[in-house]
Amino acid sequence: MSRIGKQPIPLPKGVSVKVEDNWVIVKGPKGELRQAIRSDFQIAHEDSTLVIKRQDDSKMSKALHGLYRALINNMVIGVNNGYELALELIGVGYRAEAKGRNLELSLGFSHQVLFILPPEVSVTTEVQKGQAPRIILRCIDKQLLGQVAAKIRSIRPPEPYKGKGIRFVGEVVRRKAGKASGKGGKK
Repeated sequence: MSRIGKQPIPLPKGVSVKVEDNWVIVKGPKGELRQAIRSDFQIAHEDSTLVIKRQDDSKMSKALHGLYRALINNMVIGVNNGYELALELIGVGYRAEAKGRNLELSLGFSHQVLFILPPEVSVTTEVQKGQAPRIILRCIDKQLLGQVAAKIRSIRPPEPYKGKGIRFVGEVVRRKAGKASGKGGKK
């Protein structure tokens, strides 16, 4: 049995879940999210929790049981609280500026990089003296937020020698030693 799939999903006040034609619709104070599920799964309301049940013990059903539970739980958390992810720019002269739906990045290239965000994601930038500039992304959809953050990071991923680039806050970049000096010199 799936250990994750068996766990009930707590429903906070103000969050409602509806199942229509193999779609799970979660509504909350921050918005609405939808997720398609297979027809051999049932979602039952028990008190203020949701329980996901599967009809059979086929290999595919066992594999999807925990996945659906995790996806629906992420939707419930997203419409209630939302998700936030922060990136930091490490490098001399690296800057970020949010202009509506656009994120303008100066990353040491010969030109500015313009990144257009999807409408579901909001962005803010902050610069504090003595710290690297930060990009803060907010969204109710955890998957979309992670995908957008990964695309921004891929514009200039952190390099292993100096550590320059865009990285997640708290990400550890393994550093490599530079070129070794000559041993013994010329003879």
